[in-house]
Amino acid sequence: MSAFDQIAQKHHWTLKGEPTPLSGGFMHKMFKVDTDQGTYAIKLLNPFIMQRDTAMDNFMQAEQLETMLENCGIPILPALSVNGRKMQETDGQYYYIFEYFPGKALKTDEVTEFHCRQMGTALARIHKTDRKCESQSNCEMHIDWLFYLARLKESNGQLYSLLKDTLPMIKSSQQNGNRARKTLPPIAAVCHNDMDCKNVLWAGEDYRIIDLECLSYSNPFMELFELALCWAGYEHSRIDFSLFQAFLRGYRDAGGEMPQDWETIYDCNNSRLEWLEYNIKRALGIDCGADEKEIGIQQTEETIKQIRFYDSMKNDILKHCMI
Repeated sequence: MSAFDQIAQKHHWTLKGEPTPLSGGFMHKMFKVDTDQGTYAIKLLNPFIMQRDTAMDNFMQAEQLETMLENCGIPILPALSVNGRKMQETDGQYYYIFEYFPGKALKTDEVTEFHCRQMGTALARIHKTDRKCESQSNCEMHIDWLFYLARLKESNGQLYSLLKDTLPMIKSSQQNGNRARKTLPPIAAVCHNDMDCKNVLWAGEDYRIIDLECLSYSNPFMELFELALCWAGYEHSRIDFSLFQAFLRGYRDAGGEMPQDWETIYDCNNSRLEWLEYNIKRALGIDCGADEKEIGIQQTEETIKQIRFYDSMKNDILKHCMI
């Protein structure tokens, strides 16, 4: 019996046709499921992520924050509760169920200043939901890049060369980020932590923010900066600064607090290094399934390209933060 047959049996559904894979994130798998009781989106949670010691606590905190955002009327797509629980499980497979929203994620060339202003406004509303005093100085990054370099040398010559050539830049970014985090204002707010283009579904001018499993308390200045870059095209190694500034203005005009020291925020914005490490692990087959290896290779190449681009654009980025 397939996972979907088991899920349907548990919820007393009759499936109508085969589940359809939906595009989206790189960690979990999402499907559209038609049943006799309606159409749903089901997210099958990555079993390797669920094995982490902190996974369940992180998901539970995210669920609490999701409910907070829902109660504030922020346009999110929350997981449905069944028997008082959002996270469901059958035969060891954890999953979430959502009402199906007939929207689509925008491609980079479809993003306009309107979309960026809307996202800046939404982010300000999320950040204002709850704030607290919390230092980020203990969030230093200590990734052993030489370990991964040695492993790649044995298994993937192309990724080895890419990592080796970029290693001085990567180490510098890690060191600068650790130093900059010690000077960040001690502010933490509710943050989505992954609200880029793929995680917002649009139906005309209406939208829903999805993938809320990463909700947590984080530094709002860092999320603002990273998302303004993402919506301006950074993930494709280009930046439309009219979109970048539209996002910042949307945030500011909705009452979001703006950073005073943009260069510190620039240096702190190195979470791509953690994403790089995660995908190198996938490429090496560490803590993941065999079906994730190719995604890991692809994402490692793409992330290294983004890291190089980000380093080359520092002066232009900082200049356009002044609005």
